[in-house]
Amino acid sequence: MTAPTMAGPSPITMTVEDGVAVLVLDVPGAALNTFTTEVQARLVECFAAAERDPAVRALVVLSGKRDNFVAGADIEAFLDWTSSADAEAASRDGHAKFARIAAGKPVVAAIHGSCLGGGLEFALACTWRIATDAPKTGLGLPEIQLGLIPGAGGTQRLPQVVGLQAALDMILTGKTVRAKKALSLGLVDELVHPAILRDVAVQRARELGAGTRRRRDRATNAQAFLLEENPIGRAVVFRQAREKVLGRTKGLYPAPIAALEAVAAGYQGDEEAGYRTEARLFGELAMTPECQELIDLFFATTALKKDFGLEGDAVPPRLPITRLGVLGAGFMGAGIASVPAPAGTIVRLKAAATDRVAKGLAAVRDVLKEKLVRKQVTRPQFDELMLRVSGTTDYTGFANVDLVIEAVFEELQVKQQVVRELEAVVPPRTIVASNTSTIPIARIAQASSRPSRVLGMHFFSPVHKMPLLEIIVHGGTDPQVTATAVEYGRSLGKTVIVVRDGPGFYANRVLAPYINAAGLLLDEGVAIEAIDEALVQFGFPVGPITLVDEVGLDVASKAGKIVADAFGARMAPNESLPRVIAAGRLGRKGKSGFYTYDESGKKGSVDASVYALLPTGTRRTTVPKERIVERCVFAMLNEAVLALEDGVLRSARDGDIGAVFGIGFPPFRGGPFRYIDRLGAARVVGVLDALERDYPGRYQAAATLRAMASAGTRFHPARGTRA
Repeated sequence: MTAPTMAGPSPITMTVEDGVAVLVLDVPGAALNTFTTEVQARLVECFAAAERDPAVRALVVLSGKRDNFVAGADIEAFLDWTSSADAEAASRDGHAKFARIAAGKPVVAAIHGSCLGGGLEFALACTWRIATDAPKTGLGLPEIQLGLIPGAGGTQRLPQVVGLQAALDMILTGKTVRAKKALSLGLVDELVHPAILRDVAVQRARELGAGTRRRRDRATNAQAFLLEENPIGRAVVFRQAREKVLGRTKGLYPAPIAALEAVAAGYQGDEEAGYRTEARLFGELAMTPECQELIDLFFATTALKKDFGLEGDAVPPRLPITRLGVLGAGFMGAGIASVPAPAGTIVRLKAAATDRVAKGLAAVRDVLKEKLVRKQVTRPQFDELMLRVSGTTDYTGFANVDLVIEAVFEELQVKQQVVRELEAVVPPRTIVASNTSTIPIARIAQASSRPSRVLGMHFFSPVHKMPLLEIIVHGGTDPQVTATAVEYGRSLGKTVIVVRDGPGFYANRVLAPYINAAGLLLDEGVAIEAIDEALVQFGFPVGPITLVDEVGLDVASKAGKIVADAFGARMAPNESLPRVIAAGRLGRKGKSGFYTYDESGKKGSVDASVYALLPTGTRRTTVPKERIVERCVFAMLNEAVLALEDGVLRSARDGDIGAVFGIGFPPFRGGPFRYIDRLGAARVVGVLDALERDYPGRYQAAATLRAMASAGTRFHPARGTRA
């Protein structure tokens, strides 16, 4: 029997094999399966046909995609919701569909690749779950990352399957668990090799249909039982989870607290109340500004993955990057060298002295060892990764590299000399990239005999954790070189934006006035912790003074001087930072800065002795936190618009992504341009004008902002409209 077909190519095919209906999900023309409206309709149709057919005793659901089971809901559909009621209705519809699946004939979910969001919620409604023990297989409920909670029963079914603590960990973090971890949690019932997934799934379906195999009961250890199976223990679990959430989010994200409420409602024994609560909270969250900004950011990053930073639609063939040279074995150089090995690249790390090479290789080893500790790789795989990275004190091994990234001392003359040395040993095809954070690439390329093959690849620290990669192109960069660098950056797992050349490029350019504004507050006598706390409460992961300590006071000062020389009065430096540097304080790396540090480099409290170095000494001035935020954040907003005006940024979209993923702009605020849209250009100009009166030359509003304020326009289409 085959189920009736829909018009056009069907996203699901169904065949019956000896009493087992096999459903194959394969959305036409899409890289991933998602639960679109059409997929949902076809799924309901197939299950209804199977229920009616007495010859069908059980079902198997698997994917026709190479490395994807179901990636989740169709997020495009979220844009059609105009009210909480719309979103709540969608959640209730999901509940009803999956409830019918759970109550019907036995279903085996055969999972290979990503099984996320609605995909996992569907699998949780199935009788039996088989996953492949493959690197691409991962299961998770990432809705929290979009400012939502699972809305198709995830907050209710997951705790029943894996227990309360494990479920809260997955729901509140949105983490994806690998197949082996899923098995240990009880999230899947067995693991198999991909080659036999279909056969084993059909066999299990036959067994379930015949009653010879029964659903596994959840195994609980004694500690879990004591905590989860009684009211007092559950109260402890929920209280600790709430404290952890508030500590991590500072109460700025409503979704985690809502998730706790939904899970708690279902865990009290009233199943229907749990599902009602989940649907209600899902609907409410869908209309919050935080959710809308996070969803818009998701669409922006998705669109960026198809953009190579070139004019027009034509993308030249990319060059293969299999061998990488890295110059400089310091913090950044070693960090850059640690990232390509897992992508299969052979890495050659060069430093001037043997001890520096050894230190760099040790740092690479430490980064890669994290993968071993987290069981992301096996011991043999770890050893193989380390074999891909080698060191040298000369240019031995550079004769066949495809790409070189220099991360040497931040001086133009030094970088130009490195370029000249490189071009004497590398083949003409080799791309030469600079990791400079502020020096214009065109000036570095002046030393090159083939400047078309020179660009910037600006990584952020720590390289293995920070997601952004800024590709900087000068006027003569070959489009093929740009496209190759973008593609290679993505292969490293980075979010890549392409920006035009200029002092500070984009990320550091907009960061500079933000940091400088914080320094001017120090000049006036505002307490260090007051400045940092105000900006953390706004949503930044750390405050600006902590950030300066982290990157190094000397590095921040050098970058500040470059942008100050380029942009004049609005970037004029503060007095505090040079004074602290003159006292020999360089931040965390020197274990002495604005904060105290222990021998391991762990940050402590504010170092009160630093105040004696500042212009006002020990005298403190109180400034309202709202004023602190205005002075720092609005300087950044204005500079972002100026970068767009200057053509450094290609689009407001790239500016939002660069700020969020590169410098920690609060994701729930969408990025500088989306934040301006939410406030309204007129309000932003009004604040800037008021600040400019108090601090002449520093806050003169960009012409674009004034024009937008007058016309009532935005950088991005309003919610509910399509670009």
